[in-house]
Amino acid sequence: MRVAAAPLETLGPQLLSRLPLAVQKPSYDRAVLARGMAHLGVGAFHRCHQAEYTDDLLSHRLDSWGVIGINIRPPHLAETLGQQGGLYTRLIRQDNQVEPRVIGSIVRVVDSQESAAPALEVLSSPDIELVTMTVTEKGYCHIPSSGALDLDHPDIVHDLANPRTPRSVPGILARALELRMASHGRPVTLLSCDNIPTNGVILENVVQALASRRNNSLADWISANVAFPSAMVDRIAPATTPADIELVAQRFGYHDAGVVVGEPFRQWVIEQKFAGRVPRWDLVGATFVGDVMPFEHLKMRVLNGAQTALATLGVLAGLEHTFDAIADPLLADFVRRMLVEETLPTLMPVPGVEPLAYVEQSLGRLRNTAIRHRNHQIATDGSQKIVQRLLNPIRDRLAKGESIALLSVPVAGWMAYLIQASARFGKRWPVSDPYAGKIADIADATGHDPEALAAGVLAIDSIFDPGLAGNDAFRRAVTSALDRLLSNDPMAAVRHSLEQGGRAVGQFEAGREASQLIDPKPITNENILMALGIVLVEIRATDDLSKARMIADSFHNVPAMIASGASPQDTWASVLGTARRLDMERYVVWLLRHVQARQISN
Repeated sequence: MRVAAAPLETLGPQLLSRLPLAVQKPSYDRAVLARGMAHLGVGAFHRCHQAEYTDDLLSHRLDSWGVIGINIRPPHLAETLGQQGGLYTRLIRQDNQVEPRVIGSIVRVVDSQESAAPALEVLSSPDIELVTMTVTEKGYCHIPSSGALDLDHPDIVHDLANPRTPRSVPGILARALELRMASHGRPVTLLSCDNIPTNGVILENVVQALASRRNNSLADWISANVAFPSAMVDRIAPATTPADIELVAQRFGYHDAGVVVGEPFRQWVIEQKFAGRVPRWDLVGATFVGDVMPFEHLKMRVLNGAQTALATLGVLAGLEHTFDAIADPLLADFVRRMLVEETLPTLMPVPGVEPLAYVEQSLGRLRNTAIRHRNHQIATDGSQKIVQRLLNPIRDRLAKGESIALLSVPVAGWMAYLIQASARFGKRWPVSDPYAGKIADIADATGHDPEALAAGVLAIDSIFDPGLAGNDAFRRAVTSALDRLLSNDPMAAVRHSLEQGGRAVGQFEAGREASQLIDPKPITNENILMALGIVLVEIRATDDLSKARMIADSFHNVPAMIASGASPQDTWASVLGTARRLDMERYVVWLLRHVQARQISN
């Protein structure tokens, strides 16, 4: 008779001292942490990002901030973190590698799904000096095309009529600030950590739009006592799966219902505009700056733009995950060229960042096979994302009379993704988007006429501002791509755009002389090193480590040649010969061409 295995012990404070040595755990006394910070929206991203930065501070004895986590939407925290004393396991995954760590910075969790009262009690407390939030783009109840508060949003309609019992994030914050003003008057910083351009400005807009409708000078008090800094956050953290929870159980021997998974890369850039004390996250990797906008443009237009393109086009191609989509040669070629040829020229300079290297680093991150980010998950709420990721760079290019042959395809891809979820198109997949019902109505009423479909969707002015929607070049490009994406061969749209979007890598003849690449600027050793740096970033992101080492070794003599005084012509001849032997010549030449082009434009 087989004896049933004993149930695994659940993660909690009592288990910390008995965790396996492989699991990093809090090294500080959680009982003495000051509960001066609250966070709205304790999902996977917050636990993989801001909570980890705070845990780093605590581990280095650099601060004593503890986080009170609040959810006003499902899931209920009491069922997971609440039963585990706020503790959870953060797994960093890179292909076959796993790095476990128990995070201890969340000291209390509050469920406020049924009523705003528990959240208001915390947020209005004089002890709270900072509120961070990750409530997703749609949590701000704003109009994506303008950033203004959506006064027709059902939750906003409710909050305007019932300001003391709010439902929305802006309504809860406005009421909490009203309570602070009436009781103790202490200042507070509200720090948005969502993927919205100028997210601090948007947050201030929606909160002040509600406050200005009060008759008690709340708007003036907020202007004097509340700071709304913007921030750019970055780490890929997909939804937790049962397999992630099982991995912790099998490999480390305990049960954790709050497991989260993330990639190794992380970044946090915060506008230095605070109403009082804030944690010194800048001591553990975050960056405090005067202007976040260059960083957010780079991240949203490059990394997030690639994610949106790969997600919707990947679903249309029948691919499940981001790493499946980027592994497809056609989609990989498309997204790289979209970013390099059309997105990068719209960016402003970012201190310390070479844009081409950032593109290759971003695409390398998306190849991580351990980060099982489903394309459907990334496509969720796409209507709240395409403005900053795709439409803004499109608008910038149209203003200069430049091509949008590539950027227009993922816009049409987002349309096709929602259109094919409609009844008339067979409800091919379930979708989650605030505008899914509206677009389904357009599709059901219109049928398979791509021009009428595109016109109907472009008429949604809360997404597409009239100036953009009325642009003939934009309408033609989107309509043409949508026609092909709704056909039996959706990838025909991608192939066609590559033919139309500019010169492909294959247009460069093998062995072309360096001096013929771009005129009038001559080639330089600096350009060569920059191009090789991008090559090495790219190959290090691949799964074939032996090939990556071989390629890196093949180019190892280049810095020494330059240091010894070799001319750019001699350096380039050596690089070209090595690239030819490795069958990489066209790629290396293409990269050098773009490096030179950026040097000329600058």
